Amino acid sequence: MERTGPTVRFSGLLAAATAAVLAAGALVATAPAAGAADVDLARNGGFESGLDGWSCTAASGAVVSTPVHGGTKALKATPAGSDNAKCSQAVTVKPNSSYTLSAWVQGSYVYLGASGTGTTDVSTWTQSSGAWKQLITTFRTGPSTTSVSVYTHGWYGTPAHYVDDLTLVGPGGDPVVIPAVPAGLKTTAITSSSVALSWNAVSGASGYNVYRGGTKVATATGPSATVTGLTPSTAYSFQVSATNAAGESAKSAAVTATTTAGGGGGGDTKLPARALVGYLHSSFANGSGYTRMADVPDSWDVINLAFGEPTSVTSGDIRFSLCPVAECPNVESEAEFKAAIKAKQAAGKKVLISIGGQNGQVQLASTAARDAFVTSVSKIIDTYGLDGLDIDFEGHSLSLNTGDTDFRSPTSPVIVNLISAVKSLKAKYGSDFVLTMAPETFFVQLGYQFYGSGPWGGQDPRAGAYLPVIHALRDDLTLLHVQDYNSGPIMGLDNQYHTMGGADFHIAMTDMLLAGFPVAGNTSRVFPGLRPDQVAIGLPASTQAGNGHTTPAEVNKALNCLIKKTDCGSYQTHGTWSDLRGLMTWSINWDRFNNGEFSRNFDAYFGN
Repeated sequence: MERTGPTVRFSGLLAAATAAVLAAGALVATAPAAGAADVDLARNGGFESGLDGWSCTAASGAVVSTPVHGGTKALKATPAGSDNAKCSQAVTVKPNSSYTLSAWVQGSYVYLGASGTGTTDVSTWTQSSGAWKQLITTFRTGPSTTSVSVYTHGWYGTPAHYVDDLTLVGPGGDPVVIPAVPAGLKTTAITSSSVALSWNAVSGASGYNVYRGGTKVATATGPSATVTGLTPSTAYSFQVSATNAAGESAKSAAVTATTTAGGGGGGDTKLPARALVGYLHSSFANGSGYTRMADVPDSWDVINLAFGEPTSVTSGDIRFSLCPVAECPNVESEAEFKAAIKAKQAAGKKVLISIGGQNGQVQLASTAARDAFVTSVSKIIDTYGLDGLDIDFEGHSLSLNTGDTDFRSPTSPVIVNLISAVKSLKAKYGSDFVLTMAPETFFVQLGYQFYGSGPWGGQDPRAGAYLPVIHALRDDLTLLHVQDYNSGPIMGLDNQYHTMGGADFHIAMTDMLLAGFPVAGNTSRVFPGLRPDQVAIGLPASTQAGNGHTTPAEVNKALNCLIKKTDCGSYQTHGTWSDLRGLMTWSINWDRFNNGEFSRNFDAYFGN
């Protein structure tokens, strides 16, 4: 959120891949003649049965009917962020035997290879293939090798590529046996909307299916998974099975889990079913003019006071005061301000202190800063009789230290201390405490592609840095309203980039929050979706308020798609989110400057 005009802040993330890596060409081998006993061991190498037998990273793999090399289907694989769109298959082979691996490919930087050979793993690739091109490589298995993994993948940041008619020719191995039933199924974490599960690994399994109430709801390549999109205070039954090329095992013994009741979201906090959230320029003036608290229109259900700011970046000591008379000639007295807050609360409105903004960098890098934050924010809340806290940390307030790679168990002090501080405030004020957050897309949805400095370093350490905070506080969180503005293009769950300013951007960005997503493409680290009543869409109120202004007609299209699953355009949501809480805007002042266009459209859409 900005005191002045819009500023786009969207950092580059990855250095370009080194020329040496991509220029190290691989020779295409000439296929030797197959022996009399040799057979094609690859399962569904023409992808005529979809992805049966194949395991693809994240959401990278899909089967298409055009283009194809042979038959009627081919694989389309799309790299996304740190995911190179790898699709692999375990194949049973014989020890001390020679094999020829081949596939037809189309696209740039397409790789074909085999690993686990017991000798020298092999791969080959093509730099650019506008037409179908055959890749071929050979290998010999080691003296005790009975299984190898064959795979294809692309390169980071490149467009989709295609694979068809993949074969692995050589002596057939011993028949694959259906794996045993998984044992040891248990829950490892439960929230109001998700259940994390783990079980014992099964020898010979290439994957696992997770069932909820007898219906398959997830797949996993390792012995753990998180089931999302669940209802609070509800009992569920889960089972898991193991799979490989021979088929699927029977389901395991069931384990039951009851989701937590959750926090916030309209129960204890008494928000309306559809809420309009706005920021009030209380401590400063800008081109929109100063609006007195008593003059805030009744349309606004949550009023965030902008801003509480620290005495220094690392002090944790937050201060708030009304705009100086010299800057805001029409500012009310502090007594009038407090009285107006009480009047708004008597009318059912919530008034919060918003911490941060564009200029208010807050880094709780020490426990002393954490404690100062709790003490100073409490003083502001008590002084003005506020209902809670809005976290609007921007810029360099949150970042992840090198090696902090799992959003479920953060180690960076600025993250850990913020979580601890907010939990202390929630404990102090109880169930009526309203907690909202207004991160930028860079810190949330970008986490689908990038998280922190990444496994190889070089990425912006702020990428996805809000995810551990949201996750740790999800049961205390009343509303998350990501700023769908001042943003660069962001990849959605359809692995396409979406650009701010139209319905499509809000649909894709909001759907990610509600459906959940693998962080940095890692399917073993899935950020669970939030409840729809915990989510509002953040937009600028006018063209002057920020880059990415969306017209009322496009706002309504986004609401229609998310709530009613109509007007969706090219992006298809992963659910019908009928309980979506509402909208947030920067700001109440800019909306008044724009003759109330934003709030009037909200009231008209929801019949207020």
